[in-house]
Amino acid sequence: MSRYADFFAKGERAFVPFVMLSDPTPEDALEIVSAVVDAGADALELGVPFSDPVADGPAIQGAHVRALRGGATVAQALDQVRAIRERYPDLPIGMLVYANVVHTRGLDRFYTEFKEAGADSVLLPDVPVRESAPFSAAAERAGIEPIYIAPAKASKETLEGVAANSRGYIYAISRDGVTGTENEATVEGLREVVDNVNAFGGAPVLLGFGISRPEHVRAAIQAGAAGAITGSAITKIIDGHVVDTRIADMEALKRELTDYVAAMKQATIEP
Repeated sequence: MSRYADFFAKGERAFVPFVMLSDPTPEDALEIVSAVVDAGADALELGVPFSDPVADGPAIQGAHVRALRGGATVAQALDQVRAIRERYPDLPIGMLVYANVVHTRGLDRFYTEFKEAGADSVLLPDVPVRESAPFSAAAERAGIEPIYIAPAKASKETLEGVAANSRGYIYAISRDGVTGTENEATVEGLREVVDNVNAFGGAPVLLGFGISRPEHVRAAIQAGAAGAITGSAITKIIDGHVVDTRIADMEALKRELTDYVAAMKQATIEP
């Protein structure tokens, strides 16, 4: 089984933090990743910096920009994935990558390189499932699990496609729009979102977008999700410790991240 299947077979609910690679430097990103994993993260979603992150809100856009200003490259991202996989051999590692990065590198080369580095899955936030065939085929050839987004108010045809083509998990978004804590998850609508996706079977559902507090995680679990993904809230914590493109006090940042991730993970255990 895949690392995702191994995790979900335990019957646990997942808390999955998003971390931007190379933000603000590759070395800092690796310390940040270690902090969130050691605090209880069940899997990772790792971003590859890109100049036009259309699915992201201000916080994560800022992380893309900060990493790129520091000279971030895909080669650096691969090096970081290798290091993370060496530290955490059983941890599911997912990549969030914009399609232009994949196209520029070449589909087969891209998926093969990330598989060899240790990645388990790739989510393309700007590729709708109706345009996913060449990406899914390249992912399958490389042994990567493709992940697609199930929009909050998607059509029957879209949800069928997402369920049929996603492996590992399905990324269901809790609301329309871009990532960010500015528009928090609408708790009352989460059950409908999860039920709509689950109606077509497929991989376990993780809820994202606007998940920033433990009560959001509890609501996601109570709605039937297999877990929750948080990105912007973590990125804002990191941003609060950056001074002149460097982490001012890494130990203070790690303490804050540890407390935050531990609280979010606890919410999956006692919903």
